[in-house]
Amino acid sequence: MHNFRYLLFFLFLAVLMTQNASAQRRGALEVVSPNGRLQVRVALEGRITYSVAFDGKDVIVDSPISMTLEGGRVLGENPRLRRREARSVDETIQTDLFYRSNVRDHFNELRLEMRDDYAVVFRAYDDGIAYRFETNLGGRIKVVSEQATFRFTGDHTMFVVPVEGFHHSYENDFVKEPISAFAARNVNGQLPLAVKPADGPTVVITEADLYDYPGLYLIGGGEPNALGSTHPPFPLAEEPGGHMAFANLVTQAADYIADTDGTRTFPWRVIAVSDGDAGLMDTDLVYKLSRPPAEGMDFSWVQPGKVAWDWWHAWMIPGVDFKSGINTETYKYYIDFAARNGLQYINLDEGWSDQFDLTKVNPDVDLEEIVRYADSKGIGVFLWAVARTVEAQMDVAMAQFERWGVKGLKIDFMDRDDQRMVNFYWRTAEEAARRGILINYHGAYKPAGLSRTFPNVINREAVRGLEYNKFNRVGTTPTYAVTIPFTRLLAGEMDYTPGAMHNGQPDVYRMVNNQPMSQGTRTQQLALYVVLYGPLQMLADVPNRYEAEPVILNYLSRVPTVWDETVPLAGEIGEFAAIARRKGDTWYVAAINGETARTVEVDLSFLEPGPYVAETFRDGVNADRIGEDYVHEFRTIAAPGKITFDMARGGGGVYVLRPLK
Repeated sequence: MHNFRYLLFFLFLAVLMTQNASAQRRGALEVVSPNGRLQVRVALEGRITYSVAFDGKDVIVDSPISMTLEGGRVLGENPRLRRREARSVDETIQTDLFYRSNVRDHFNELRLEMRDDYAVVFRAYDDGIAYRFETNLGGRIKVVSEQATFRFTGDHTMFVVPVEGFHHSYENDFVKEPISAFAARNVNGQLPLAVKPADGPTVVITEADLYDYPGLYLIGGGEPNALGSTHPPFPLAEEPGGHMAFANLVTQAADYIADTDGTRTFPWRVIAVSDGDAGLMDTDLVYKLSRPPAEGMDFSWVQPGKVAWDWWHAWMIPGVDFKSGINTETYKYYIDFAARNGLQYINLDEGWSDQFDLTKVNPDVDLEEIVRYADSKGIGVFLWAVARTVEAQMDVAMAQFERWGVKGLKIDFMDRDDQRMVNFYWRTAEEAARRGILINYHGAYKPAGLSRTFPNVINREAVRGLEYNKFNRVGTTPTYAVTIPFTRLLAGEMDYTPGAMHNGQPDVYRMVNNQPMSQGTRTQQLALYVVLYGPLQMLADVPNRYEAEPVILNYLSRVPTVWDETVPLAGEIGEFAAIARRKGDTWYVAAINGETARTVEVDLSFLEPGPYVAETFRDGVNADRIGEDYVHEFRTIAAPGKITFDMARGGGGVYVLRPLK
């Protein structure tokens, strides 16, 4: 009996210790945001799963993650925890090339190191969470697949760009539909994409620190309310194809997605969370989660600014005494226009060279004279080039551009984000940085941190920009314009190329390649320079159209492209967006609208108290029918207080606020 009591006691003690260990394990495997509103819970029971809660309410539940290597090894399956490490960071990143000059990097982190030479790291910020794998396997490894799962609490509404396959330029339109409808399509969803519950916070999913690895896409998750993941496979063979054979098409693919170092960190899977759509316009998670420039690299020479762009209006310049087109005289005209009006650059788009041999310059273009003339006026020259040509002639072409004194390259038609193409971006950025050359990527995948590592990557397309109104009957709609501030813009800089001076509502829009127009109002075009961030911004239309309206040209000459402070004000995905950005002591407060007229009132409590001179652009009384109808005026306002945007369909508004001295 005595021994039996001892046995019962030890059994009880063992059960109690097991329960306590389990409870301790469950309690330790979580990380909470600094403000306490976001919580990530991690479980290691047969596989690694994570859950996300916001204000105590589940957002994402029991979502498995793993990485499968060649040979069948699965990281994340039957995990054996070696140690857990927690840390908190609160520091400031200073930058001159972002939409705020001081970026607060404030997070709590949980690192789970497993016995099988890998780890999973979770971070919780106030505006979202992120996780990634780390490996310490040595040598080379082949990643066959990566499982990233997002199991939501219901069949929520998505804002997603569906794409077939992996050859595309991130320029398709958004679709608004439930998770179940997207899953039934059996297509890939490009990132960023948004998931919006009827009664919870909005979530935007993307990635950061994408390096030596393919881009992430989401697909139907194989169960209700869930999204899974896929990646483009590693390319084994390619051949020229696509539009005018500008791109390299993958003709043979491997049965793995990456061939990479066995000891490395992998890209962050980023989940931005906001209890109102407007907060999504202020998320800088991708920037904070991406690697800084290598020690010793100097990017003080990088100059943001605005560009006189030739291609959108097809070199159609009325009222001049020379034959406008792809020739030296035309580009000297653009240079003079830029110099007169405080722009920093001009762009020579397609046609200045043989598109497949950058050493063969169009005989009508004296490129060395153009660069010399531009330099004498303080203007930099950008050159357009096809990516596969740049890759084939990397050393020769880059040396030539440096010798000529070219300030930037607009590299186009990559149209892929498999591992090999991602590495092309990094290799080109590094080579250009070494030679003091800026890069604007077009035909590109979404930003995923490269511009923090290489700030000479001054802008990127990956958007259905204004150009679609040249050659597509649907074009770029106001609804699209008021979707991207909450989705695509979270990934980073955006070359939407605004500035159209021929503006029509969607019902009068016509596709005219050589004399294109925008959809929506003139005021929306002006507001886009504030709402959409990009350190390099184009002025898309004909120079003398701007000069015919000096009030507008004065605004476009002065509007900054990088900012000291950003404050989201109001908005709803696909409906409208309002934001404030500051440079120095001047605030630009702007709003853009979708396809239903509305009035939006915003609070100016972010301003220092006092009187301000407000220069305003607003939709005219007939802007709902005549897109070019706008009103420009000055008045004095007081802060704190409120201002109102009365916006036509496809409309917008801008307040330029300067303290009254």
